[in-house]
Amino acid sequence: MADPTRPLPNLVPQPDGSWVGHTVLTPTALHTRGRFTMPSRKVVPVIVVPGIMGSNLKAGPRAAKQAERLLKPGEEAWRAPNGLVEGVTAARLWKSRNPRTRQLILDGDILEVDNRGAINLPDDASQYGTTKDEVRERGWGEVHADSYGKLLYGLYIGLNHTFEMDPLDRVRVLRRHWRDVIDCDPARWGVRSIEKITEKELEKHADYYYPVYACGYNWLKSCEDSANALKERIEQIIAFWQQRKCDCQKVILVTHSMGGLVARACAKQIPDRILGVIHGVMPALGAPVCYRRIACGTEKWSPSNGKVQNKTAEAVAEILGERPESTMAVMANSPGALQLLPNHLYPGPWLHLYMVSRVNNKDTGRDVAHLPAGNPYDMYRDMDSWYRLVDPQLADPANKSRGDLRKVKGDIRAAIDVAERFHRDQLGTYYHPNTYVFYGTDPAEMSFGAVRWVARDPGGGAVFTEANLRGAAGTGYGPSGGRRVRVEGRTDLHFVPARQDVAGDGTVPQQSGAGPKGMVRQMFDIRGFDHQEAFNQDAVLLLTHHLIVKMVQTLA
Repeated sequence: MADPTRPLPNLVPQPDGSWVGHTVLTPTALHTRGRFTMPSRKVVPVIVVPGIMGSNLKAGPRAAKQAERLLKPGEEAWRAPNGLVEGVTAARLWKSRNPRTRQLILDGDILEVDNRGAINLPDDASQYGTTKDEVRERGWGEVHADSYGKLLYGLYIGLNHTFEMDPLDRVRVLRRHWRDVIDCDPARWGVRSIEKITEKELEKHADYYYPVYACGYNWLKSCEDSANALKERIEQIIAFWQQRKCDCQKVILVTHSMGGLVARACAKQIPDRILGVIHGVMPALGAPVCYRRIACGTEKWSPSNGKVQNKTAEAVAEILGERPESTMAVMANSPGALQLLPNHLYPGPWLHLYMVSRVNNKDTGRDVAHLPAGNPYDMYRDMDSWYRLVDPQLADPANKSRGDLRKVKGDIRAAIDVAERFHRDQLGTYYHPNTYVFYGTDPAEMSFGAVRWVARDPGGGAVFTEANLRGAAGTGYGPSGGRRVRVEGRTDLHFVPARQDVAGDGTVPQQSGAGPKGMVRQMFDIRGFDHQEAFNQDAVLLLTHHLIVKMVQTLA
């Protein structure tokens, strides 16, 4: 019988190609031997790219030069809360911050990625030799632990532990995790059938070592800037392993939401450095919820939610901003946020002006106007219409423009120009040739496929047409993100945003999630998860492992 062993911390690669392990002396009475595991020299790094607000941010050195400094260099600026207690605390903190404070803190020009975020390894991590120091060096502290911790750890352990010895028969067997991958019902992945992975494919898979990284980015800046930062990180990671005499040529990207846009723009630059891409819940064509949140504030309710979920939604709204003056102060000044708006490929019209009338004691409604009529970016640049995306009077509460509204408008239009160029030139319809996509199509996770401004006919005999509604004058803001308007100088209406209207994942509507159809290797329309929680679902984790094995088969 073999002597019992205990795992030691993972070996560390050295510049000369050797591996070094560290341990401590144990009492002579302890007869359990320490065990190091030698990784393969064939390396395929896996890099997780998070969604908007999924990267931790801190004040960089430029914060010291800010005229009205609220943050010292190195001070935390943004960390999405982990767990209930942090969530309640964060909601109270952000609710107490006025629009001016929000704009000064969430200023992309003074922020940078922060690697000091929480890393919550499970109790069994020690048996695999995994330590917080090791994974922090690989960027795990850069991203939101609650959203990506399970994915990062699951990939790190699952990909690098394929077979084991049966303790009774002393024969090689597949680990339970991989049996679960093989046995997973394809219906859980939204397909009728799928080519299952085989033991032979897993043998090839097991010939490689898969270090797992996270790559946060400054999501307030343009996705083009973030793509360049991801490109630099990929090149650094590949160089690191090559300098240590390992065969490392390509990486695999696993993306969430906005991270998919970043990864696509990056992959377009260096397709030969990327083995494959898995996009999760990517707003491929943008999402109307972005317009809704900038223009109206963050929604606090969904028809898909129960009481507990709506309480969570209220806390999220308090953090992100419940009213337009809070959301515009940040999002209207953020090229990254503006790049989540419905782009030129999003099926339109998707913005509607809707009137409700009382006829024979029954409410009847109709869409009177449909937008955008033409280039959607022209509608975003319009800051005069009452249904405008951005009100320049609310976009600069920190007074960075020193009261110059022309400068405020000019800066916002410049940011929208950046968004248009990114959508048309950097992205277009490009996808890496070895791309897989999963997205939500769940009627129990309603999303904004369109945004409707809804008003009730006051019954004074006025006739409402597309022309007079679009030409109405804004007279102020109402509760819940509503807008007050006056039609033809005499009829007052109060428009409010309607609720979510199509199946999706609670954030990205199905029509945007399905945007890559026909341009990627395979699409998976999956149900049963919320947008932010996508990579915490077992079915999604199993699918991710399945797809990575298939990608590796293309290696020579």
